[in-house]
Amino acid sequence: MMSAVIGLEDGTILKGTGFGAEGIVCGELVFTTQYTGYEESLTDPSYAGQILMFTYPLIGNYGVNDETFQSDGVKAEGLVVREACPSPSHHLSTRNIYKLMEDEGKPGISGIDTRMLTIGTREHGTMRAALINGSDDGEEAVRLAREQPDISTLDLISRVTCKEPYTIESKVKTGDKKHVVLFDLGMKKNISVSLLNRGVDVTVVPASTPTSVIEEYNPDLLFLSNGPGDPQNAQNAINVVKDLAGSMPISGICLGHQVISRALGADTYKLKFGHRGANQPVKDLESGIVHITSQNHGFAVDGDSFDGTDVNVTQINTNDNTVEGIEHNDLDIFSVQYHPEANAGPRDTEKIFFGKVMKAMGGRV
Repeated sequence: MMSAVIGLEDGTILKGTGFGAEGIVCGELVFTTQYTGYEESLTDPSYAGQILMFTYPLIGNYGVNDETFQSDGVKAEGLVVREACPSPSHHLSTRNIYKLMEDEGKPGISGIDTRMLTIGTREHGTMRAALINGSDDGEEAVRLAREQPDISTLDLISRVTCKEPYTIESKVKTGDKKHVVLFDLGMKKNISVSLLNRGVDVTVVPASTPTSVIEEYNPDLLFLSNGPGDPQNAQNAINVVKDLAGSMPISGICLGHQVISRALGADTYKLKFGHRGANQPVKDLESGIVHITSQNHGFAVDGDSFDGTDVNVTQINTNDNTVEGIEHNDLDIFSVQYHPEANAGPRDTEKIFFGKVMKAMGGRV
């Protein structure tokens, strides 16, 4: 067993037991309230630049199955848990969470009071942190936490976007095959899976792709993925949406939703501690139905900044009234803040949202 310590910019120091890789990582300490789906969360590119803490006290009890990964590996900088399970039980498990973090070269810390850290984050807001695996030098951890830059200043998208374009052809046979260009801002695999399962061919392009290249593909729809960091830093994607608005249907999820909103004239802002978990309530303002959704974001769209535009807020979070969905009055442009593709429990939003995507392309819902 290794000694480990986590230090926060406010001077908080917690010592625990290290697992995974030895070393030092820095990032925002964020918490998620989900109690399953740790494989999906750790491999979600939206967690780049962040140290991920689970509020649920036991993580790793059903092991690790690489088939559930949302990218090519762990993207969170580090892992914080109350207890990590060394002996998982599941017929699809190939290794435990200790081995996962070791294989991925990422540090983890267990045996600390995650409840106290969560309460502190909710009271004071998200804070910068440093996790040291192989040492219990708390003062050094605090120093490193305070020295790191604010996440809003970092270009995290370039860390997680694909390097070259690639196309995935759907194996589902349809009479009228559709084609989506998916702007990779830090894409979760399940987004492309939801499209492929509906008979849509998907071309994934890097976040630096210019408008002219998108036009050459002549897609039936442009889709903007989720991703990490401040949407203001996705300037190329914002410009592409501005250029193509009205010439083709455009849709997006999470960071993609924020990028689309900014392109349509809205502002975005940083939330105090974000929405991360599998039980966020979202109300559809037209139907009045409240859906339980999966979310992972630290920024939000300012709904008031749509005043005077042709954009309507279509869904809100019932916890804090933040914007969860938008739609343009005249153009085929719509997006959601949550993750309908996540399938953490209820699957209603997956069918509704991607059904709407198919309808926008004139395809089979």
